[in-house]
Amino acid sequence: MSMIRDLRAVVRPARPSLRKDSGAYDTTRDPATPSAVVDCAVYRDGRRLETDKPLTPHEAMRQVRRDGGFVWIGLHEPTEAEFSGIAGEFGLHPLAVEDAVQAHQRPKLERYDDSLFTVFKTIHYVEHDELTANSEVVETGEVMCFTGRDFFITVRHGGQGSLRALRHRLQDDPELLAKGPSAVLHAIADHVVDGYIAVADAVQDDIDEVETEVFSPGRKGAPRGTDAGRIYQLKREVLEFKRAVSPLLRPMQLLSERPMRLVDPDIQKYFRDVADHVARVHEQVIGFDELLNSILQANLAQASVAQNEDMRKITSWAAIIAVPTMVCGVYGMNFDYMPETQWKYGYPLVLGITVTICLGIHRTLKRNGWL
Repeated sequence: MSMIRDLRAVVRPARPSLRKDSGAYDTTRDPATPSAVVDCAVYRDGRRLETDKPLTPHEAMRQVRRDGGFVWIGLHEPTEAEFSGIAGEFGLHPLAVEDAVQAHQRPKLERYDDSLFTVFKTIHYVEHDELTANSEVVETGEVMCFTGRDFFITVRHGGQGSLRALRHRLQDDPELLAKGPSAVLHAIADHVVDGYIAVADAVQDDIDEVETEVFSPGRKGAPRGTDAGRIYQLKREVLEFKRAVSPLLRPMQLLSERPMRLVDPDIQKYFRDVADHVARVHEQVIGFDELLNSILQANLAQASVAQNEDMRKITSWAAIIAVPTMVCGVYGMNFDYMPETQWKYGYPLVLGITVTICLGIHRTLKRNGWL
């Protein structure tokens, strides 16, 4: 059982880095592999069988049926024609094959007679120098897994989420691979969910940045509407994140709780750890959405308060200007008998009274916080 105790360390050596140039995400197909088949290998007693030339899926399956072990085939965005031969060779269900080729599926677990079909959404955090109303925060891809008694097939869609490094780590632990295809399924599930945790931490930093700026004092010079656009864009990205995480809760619970003949009992218990991490990330994403709602409402309330303050200032200055406007309007009328028009000190007296009234109104309004 020492292999089982070290399972977590093997498939999860470190949380994937999301910083630039980390190499955590492979965005290109192997140049030496022009077809959709990225890798095809036979594993017996936990060890990869070395061959003089790359095996075809048919040759690999023939070896497995003759000598035992299991075959692991990795494909990247196969066409229907490229995948039809493999589907026929391994007896994959037509509905699952259709989903694997067309992609854009929600995370799920489907059981067929001789195989399990599992869909994972991979999440990649997009680096950005500054979060704007048009920033892309997360990118999604897909990993479809066909798990059989003696085969494991992965179909990837999207430019990120390469499984090459994970395959190499698993090959370094023959005891783990000796458990069969279910060990690979657990390793991929754990790898994908670890990616969720890392992305959640990065999104949390973006939300903290927006929250700090919204509630930061001294933001009078900031253009109105800028924060609302950024918050709304971040909400859209969190929603995309949520669509990847939430549907995965039930499949991980099934894999961890219900006995399945295609899943080794020693491996099944470790799906509980994956299910716990999915639940944790799901709670985080729900919290992100609620927090962004609160931040957006606070930002709109601040904009409303700022508009009210502007209206009060405009109203205050209008009230002050109304006094000289009224006086000038009265004395601008062409009447012969106007008060103090013939008096030597009439003009300075009226001017002084007007200024005094304006200053009194200004002082009163300023004391009440309108100016």
